[in-house]
Amino acid sequence: MAFTAKDVAALREKTGCGMMDCKKALTASNGDMDAAVDYLREKGLAAATKKAGRIAAEGMAYAYVDGNVGVAIEVNAETDFVAKNADFQAFVKTVAETVASVNPADMDALLAAQAAGQSVSVEDLRKEKVLTIGENIKIRRFQRYEGAVTAYIHMGGKIAVLVRFDTSAEIAAKAEFQEYAKNIAMQIAAVNPLYLNSSVVPADVIEHERKIATEQASTSGKPANVIEKMVDGKIKKYFKEVCLVEQEYVKDSKLSIQQYTDSVAKELGGSIQIAEYVRFEKGEGLEKREDNFADEVASMVK
Repeated sequence: MAFTAKDVAALREKTGCGMMDCKKALTASNGDMDAAVDYLREKGLAAATKKAGRIAAEGMAYAYVDGNVGVAIEVNAETDFVAKNADFQAFVKTVAETVASVNPADMDALLAAQAAGQSVSVEDLRKEKVLTIGENIKIRRFQRYEGAVTAYIHMGGKIAVLVRFDTSAEIAAKAEFQEYAKNIAMQIAAVNPLYLNSSVVPADVIEHERKIATEQASTSGKPANVIEKMVDGKIKKYFKEVCLVEQEYVKDSKLSIQQYTDSVAKELGGSIQIAEYVRFEKGEGLEKREDNFADEVASMVK
């Protein structure tokens, strides 16, 4: 029995499954709509789609380095304990390895790519895990760097940090550099700097901070030239709070991160610059699921 594009659309509307899955179902069932629905249910695709509407703000952030390639990724699920699930952890690692090997341009490219060590795409593997683990799973974001890179994972996946440095391969191979790089990643995890340095802080952000500082200083009743110096001082203090290289080094308050970096570079006889970094915190900015315990208990005793 033949089927048309309208039939595919109708099946998609009826089941909520993807277009290609609906097309495969109609092909397998010779165009029989009811048989196609059963096909999708048997494959578990309809169940996976049903779970897709559920809030996924837990899961884990993950980062790792393979040679000169580093990857940070966040994969979300519905409950906090899913991060302890070995199957979920293996899936996250597989996705990170796929990012490292394929270097996808965006999320669509990642989902379409063949999963590392698998015969299926990342998206098909994700759907499979939704069914086997029983929770909605979403790959939220990823970052990939090449060069002298280091990765750090805090609290078993609450925070993942990836940092890239500009330095020579000789220095990057030294144990002293690797210890330094880990300390920088831990600084980023702990203090959460918003910017690498003051030169990349957006002009509108600086203007906003300057406006607030000016309003505060104006109440002092001091001369304009003194107020201007007070405002400049507050801006410098702001940079020390939000810019990584200007922050106080948490392990030695006598040093800024830039001073710490320079001291290590001098010790190793070369140059080191922090080039870029990313910090992923699990569920950051996402809507959290709010369970009503009373309603849950009531539903259980009905």
